Amino acid sequence: MGSFAYVETDFVAFVISAATVAAYYGFLNFKVRDNPTYTIHGVNALARTLWVENIMRNNNKDVMAVQTLRNFLMGSSLMASTAALLIIGTLTLSGQAENIAQNWHALSFKGSFATELWIVKVMFLLLDFIVAFFAFTMSVRLTNHVVFMVNVPEHDAHHNLSPKAVARRLHRAGSMFAIGMRAFFFAVPLVFWLFGPYFLLISSIFLVLALYRLDRSEPEETLETETRPAVLSNNMPAVATQVFPIQAKYAK
Repeated sequence: MGSFAYVETDFVAFVISAATVAAYYGFLNFKVRDNPTYTIHGVNALARTLWVENIMRNNNKDVMAVQTLRNFLMGSSLMASTAALLIIGTLTLSGQAENIAQNWHALSFKGSFATELWIVKVMFLLLDFIVAFFAFTMSVRLTNHVVFMVNVPEHDAHHNLSPKAVARRLHRAGSMFAIGMRAFFFAVPLVFWLFGPYFLLISSIFLVLALYRLDRSEPEETLETETRPAVLSNNMPAVATQVFPIQAKYAK
């Protein structure tokens, strides 16, 4: 019991923070069941599906497809390189635990200064960056596949080369990129954990609030206002911008 007492505060803070994030994603999954485009990820999935189908049915857009995918590849490659640098930096940080563990806890009212616990925190941070690196590299791999598949002239020759199949592969690449970005976001509370358990709790709450604003797609109230006819200066009603309903079958 005594060996656990010195890490009790950090353990409780970590459990509460993890439960907060899990509850948030449980809430998102509940919302997505009724409305697949409740989050921006569902909207992106729909956009990728429609984009691939449009590209593969129009032969004169092959150059635009390659340029778009190249830009996506550059972003994934940059983030993978950043994750690799962060892994190296975290490994360097782990070798200086005895020198900086107590200094980083100078603002902490509670929590352990033990070097062993500080190394465990650094290992969680290292694991987070490794997940990010793996996700971004998988995004690069899957996008490289799509670069060739999207320009196949006879995509009806095999079911794995159909527009829907290629769109699913591009959606996996986008999902991997999103996972890598989430890993970067989760690194924020893990870094604050190095300063103390209360910093972990506060940063986790702010992270969930920020993710809620970032994950939500455009509210339906805004879409409804866009469809209302505007009145011009000559009292002639303007043509309303038509907003097409998003089909749930694309947002998978």
